[in-house]
Amino acid sequence: MRLMHRLLLIPILSALAVASVSCGAEHRGDVIRIGVNDLALPHWDVYKKKAADQGIEIEFVNFTDYNQPNPALAQRRIDLNKFQHVRYLANYNARNNDTLVPVGATEIFPLALYSRKHKSVAEIPQGGQITLSNNPANQVRPLLSLAAAGLIVLKGNAGWDSKLEDVDTAASKVKLTPIDPTLTAQSLGSVDAAFVDDTFARPAGLTQNETIYTDDPERPELKQYINIFAARAADKDNPTLLKLARLYHDPEVEAAVRAETGYQGIFKTNDPADLQAAATELEAKFRK
Repeated sequence: MRLMHRLLLIPILSALAVASVSCGAEHRGDVIRIGVNDLALPHWDVYKKKAADQGIEIEFVNFTDYNQPNPALAQRRIDLNKFQHVRYLANYNARNNDTLVPVGATEIFPLALYSRKHKSVAEIPQGGQITLSNNPANQVRPLLSLAAAGLIVLKGNAGWDSKLEDVDTAASKVKLTPIDPTLTAQSLGSVDAAFVDDTFARPAGLTQNETIYTDDPERPELKQYINIFAARAADKDNPTLLKLARLYHDPEVEAAVRAETGYQGIFKTNDPADLQAAATELEAKFRK
């Protein structure tokens, strides 16, 4: 998930560029506000210019905490956000009884296990320490990857309902420590390996040289990890918002994204209805 940016722990909003505005400012009706978590990346300048060429004025609100962009969207302080994958959105809706919806796909990223101590999974010793996100929505993919790599054993039948509590600690080779996802890159100095979201990996200087395991993001069941633009349910057919979601795939915007150091994403163009169906199915499971 190319979710969330920079290493801050408290929920704040940060104006990191001229294009960023305070969420508390008056919201002009003719301006579309988009919440992001990586405004410092240059492709947003290209994106904003392309929107202006189509007669759409946008403002960015940069968030430095995972917990803020969806409430800001629900409270109409922004009109779109781009920071999360389908599974994260579904989990948020279920936990908060909300109805936000995906309105456009952006990309999917391979899940990477990084290490600055070892060159391969096989080198991780018995009792080795691995950190991963403490957000339940972002834990099952690492768990299934660790099980596939032979580092942990999951009780029962390993699947998309597996949880951290399902790890058979006595039978597993490594010990898992869930921490704030903004700290996973920093933890590499003291642990054997860590799952680090792409958004944090690149600023931390992590590259394929530190990668010791990746999954295959093209697997059909990983549709739930496609990153998205999200909107309020009432706006899911808004033509301007749908146009802005599609604009991410303008050739110049995509080229600007690909040119950024360390980018390893795979662009996706799933139809909004397809993404919404995937989110609805996941929400039903999360609400049980």
